[in-house]
Amino acid sequence: MKKVWVNEEWCLGCHLCEYNCAYANSGITDMVKALKGKKINPRIRIEESDSINFAVQCRHCDDPICVKSCISGALSQKDGLVTIDQSKCVGCFTCVMACPYGCILPSDEGPMQKCELCTKNGTEPLCVKGCPNNAIVFEER
Repeated sequence: MKKVWVNEEWCLGCHLCEYNCAYANSGITDMVKALKGKKINPRIRIEESDSINFAVQCRHCDDPICVKSCISGALSQKDGLVTIDQSKCVGCFTCVMACPYGCILPSDEGPMQKCELCTKNGTEPLCVKGCPNNAIVFEER
């Protein structure tokens, strides 16, 4: 399965992946209307530490503990992709505490959100497409 991978040494810390992610999941076709003057809530985020920057997003683990910990059954895994069913999520934050990478976050549209590799958008992940330095790639390893 293809996943999003980060080459930390190439990350500039520009945060464009965050903006592209927020736009991709906004449901609005115009990026300016989707983001201008709004607080963005991306499913990927840049962490900055001294001389290194890196993107943090769902790893779609082979044996995801977040899915096992979900008390409402909102998280599931199919063909390697971990997804969240917003209609089932009760906002208990158990998945947030269970994820070893901190990749499940509160959402504006429902209780929780996470990277689903832009599968609902029918495109390659926009965080990858929008990275000017190719620090984020979508590939099988």
